[in-house]
Amino acid sequence: MAATATPSKIRLKILRQKGAGADSYWESYEIPYQDKINVISALMEVRKNPSTADGKVVEPPAWEAACLEEVCGSCTMNINGGVRQACTALIEDVGEIVGDTYMVTLEPMKKFPLVRDLIVDRSQMFENLKKVKGWVPIDGSYDLGMAPPQDDHIRQLRYALSRCMTCGCCMEACPQVNDRSPFVGPAALGQTLLFNLHPIGKNLESERLDYITSEEGITGCGNAQNCVKVCPKAVPLTRAIALLNRDTTLYRLKKWVGID
Repeated sequence: MAATATPSKIRLKILRQKGAGADSYWESYEIPYQDKINVISALMEVRKNPSTADGKVVEPPAWEAACLEEVCGSCTMNINGGVRQACTALIEDVGEIVGDTYMVTLEPMKKFPLVRDLIVDRSQMFENLKKVKGWVPIDGSYDLGMAPPQDDHIRQLRYALSRCMTCGCCMEACPQVNDRSPFVGPAALGQTLLFNLHPIGKNLESERLDYITSEEGITGCGNAQNCVKVCPKAVPLTRAIALLNRDTTLYRLKKWVGID
């Protein structure tokens, strides 16, 4: 059907599921189109009047949202086949125009345990940060004075890596993150480099490198580069993985020849 110049409706097709182990099913909802409306706002409109496109009154779909400015990562979902944050997904950008309607399909992320409808449990990402010791070790809370000076190129790289918000986009897009692989995923590797470059965080570098040279670590990366394509914060994940490949090679070589 030919598209009209100004669509008047939005049709949300949502994959729903009451919980882990329950059967999944599709439901469609129609709401009037509003200019510059995003997916979260569209879901809010559905919640005001939770009836399907064929007139059946149902429980409103469940989803997560917090900051609404692409900072928290909680509203990450698959939108028309691509993973991203729903708060910055404008209907006019992500919707497919069919006749006088914007068609938008919403599904939860597949790489994380389902909680309900569009909500998933991203706890594994935070567990992965524990595995790579994603923190700066300090002894007490007293004033440590000024931080050691750092090369500006390293500072810029660390800032880019620090923008990660554990939204899960890179994990969802990575073909190596699946039930058959122990791969820790690209987000944790990026944070490994971030803290290894920190003047104080570097004290745990050998422990981090030990972990990422295990079967869960960097050898699991297949260099698909999907992670950088979907990262909403442009975190340089492939660059981080390349640098860690160098660091782990040198680390293992030094251990082999007995150099501390």
